[in-house]
Amino acid sequence: MLRSTRPARRPTAAAAALVMMAGLAACSTAGPTSSSDGSGDAPAASGSADATESAAPEPVRITTGFADPTAVPIDAPLTVSTVGGHLDDVRVTSPAGPVQGSLSDDGTWTASTRLEPGTDYRLIASATRSDGSTVERARRFHTVELTLDEQTFPSVAPLDGETVGVGMPVVVTFDLPVTDRARFERHMAVTSTPAQKGSWYWLSDREAHYRPAHYWRPGTDVSVDLDINSLPAGNGIYGQESRRLDFHIGDSVVSRVDVRSHTMRTFVNGKLARTIPISAGKPGWETRSGTKVVIEKFRQKRMNAATIGVSEGDPEYYDLSNVEYALRVTYSGEFLHAAPWSVGSQGSANVSHGCVGMSVADAQWLYDRTSRGDVVEVTGSARQMTLDNGYGDWNLSAADWKQGSALS
Repeated sequence: MLRSTRPARRPTAAAAALVMMAGLAACSTAGPTSSSDGSGDAPAASGSADATESAAPEPVRITTGFADPTAVPIDAPLTVSTVGGHLDDVRVTSPAGPVQGSLSDDGTWTASTRLEPGTDYRLIASATRSDGSTVERARRFHTVELTLDEQTFPSVAPLDGETVGVGMPVVVTFDLPVTDRARFERHMAVTSTPAQKGSWYWLSDREAHYRPAHYWRPGTDVSVDLDINSLPAGNGIYGQESRRLDFHIGDSVVSRVDVRSHTMRTFVNGKLARTIPISAGKPGWETRSGTKVVIEKFRQKRMNAATIGVSEGDPEYYDLSNVEYALRVTYSGEFLHAAPWSVGSQGSANVSHGCVGMSVADAQWLYDRTSRGDVVEVTGSARQMTLDNGYGDWNLSAADWKQGSALS
C-alpha cells in the first residue's frame, strides 16, 4: 500500500519556550508557597524565627516520570506524584484532547491513555498539605517529535458503515512493519452482535486479518477498535492514529463452482437461487480450487493479458476493454464475469485463462446480488488457492487459523 503522505508533525513555539523553563520544570519541582486561593503563607504574628519555621507546613513538590519536559517519551504512561502533601487530583490537557488517568492507593496518578507525539501538554495537580490547606501546581511539557518513518499507520477493510458478505475478514494493513505483534494484537479488538468467536492471523509484519471460526452469521453487526496510537511497534516505530469502525454483514451469498461439471450454483441464505453454466480455466491456466472471497466489483473492467505475464504477439495474449459485471476473487487476476465470447463452451468446456465466465444475463444477476466479502467455493481443479492471494483466509481450519495469532 502507499506510504502516508501527511506532513510530519513540527515542533511548536511552546516546545522552544520549554527549553528555557527546564530548570523550573525538572523531574521533582517545588511549587510556590501559596495556597490555591493565592493568599500565600503569612508569617506568625509573634514568636521567634525558629518557631515560625517549625510551624510552616512542608512545601509541596510535584514529581513526574520524566526528566526533560521538552522531550517527554511516549512509550510509557505518564505518572504524577507528590512530596510534602497528599495528591488529590490531576488534570492533563492538550490540543489533542485530555489525558485520562486514575489515582492509586499509594497516591500516584497514572495515565490510562497514551501521550501523542510532538504535542504540548499542561498538567495541573491539586494536593492537600499537612496543615489541611489545598495547593495547585502547574507544569507544561512537550512530547518527543516523531517522523513519518517512525510511525506506522493502519488501513482497514471493510469501510466504516459498509455492508459486506459473510466471508469478509477484517484486514488491517500497516505502512511500516510491526515487529511487536503481540503488543499490538492486545490493542486490536473485534466484537460482534450476535457474538462469534474469532482470531487474528498475521500474514506478515505489515498485514493482519481477523475472521470468526465459521462464516459470519447474516445480519451480524461488527465493531473494530484499533487502540494503537503511540503504541510501540518495535524497532523504534510507534502506532500512528487509532481507528474505530463498524460494519454490517448482509445476506449469505455463496457461489459454488465445479470446474469439472462447468456449473456454478449460487445459494442465498442457504437456499439454491440459481444454477449457472460456466467456463473455467483451460489446461495450463486452471482456475484455483479453494475458498475465495469477492475483493471488489467492477461494472466494466479492462482485462489485459500482460497483467498475468503474457506479452503481445503470444497466441494467448488478449486485451479486452469492457468486460462486464466483473467480480475480483484473487490478487493474481481471477474474476467471475460476463464472457459472451465463450457462451458456446459454457456448461461444456473450460476455455478461459483462469476466470469463471458466464452469459451476460447470468453475470448481471450475480453482480446485482453480490457484495464485497461474498464467498466463492471452487472445486475440481488440482491448482490450489493460497492464503495470501486475495482473501484466502477460509482455506485454513479454525484451529490452524488461530495458530497465526501472536497471542496463541
